[in-house]
Amino acid sequence: MSDTASAAIPKWRQIPRGVWVLGFVSLFMDVSSEMIHALLPLYLVAVLGTSTLTVGFIEGIAEATAAITKVFSGALSDWLGKRKFLAVLGYGLATFTKPICPLASNVGWLIAARFIDRVGKGIRGAPRDALVADLSPPELRGASFGLRQSLDTIGAFMGPMLAIGFMWWTTNILSWCFGWLSFLPSYRLVLLFSFESQNARLRFERSVCP
Repeated sequence: MSDTASAAIPKWRQIPRGVWVLGFVSLFMDVSSEMIHALLPLYLVAVLGTSTLTVGFIEGIAEATAAITKVFSGALSDWLGKRKFLAVLGYGLATFTKPICPLASNVGWLIAARFIDRVGKGIRGAPRDALVADLSPPELRGASFGLRQSLDTIGAFMGPMLAIGFMWWTTNILSWCFGWLSFLPSYRLVLLFSFESQNARLRFERSVCP
């Protein structure tokens, strides 16, 4: 395609399909996760009878786990060269934890679920961003990263709003809202990732072996 023809096409339509896939995966996962994050403190205190100190303890462990895992995931992605595998693993771990929440009979189960969820978040972040870079031509990388982050932010906004709506609809039945509805958006990531292009791997190989 000539430069003139490329300039006539809106930039958002030039963004590779794989980047859109990653963006919508982020959106669905954030909808799912933020529904849980919005209701988790209330569930812990009102249903399981834990203290606010315990809530802070759980969240501290969760965020520290994600931060520590991120340190190693990027280097592991470069070493293995399997960005898609690590991203799918990270999203898969997070999806696996969603049904645990309504089934948890004590705080220990929720701590384990949050720990696994944050490990998944730490694993997937760097390989996912590297996939965006591998899939995008240099002139579209800024737009591609912006698109993925925008869809991610939309999901983070929709999650709490849906949680509020479901709480109103079910007249505050926390156990129903808390887990099963948060699981529904996340399973779609498996379907979306099944369409992910293998061009990311090819671009990575060309970048290290020009």
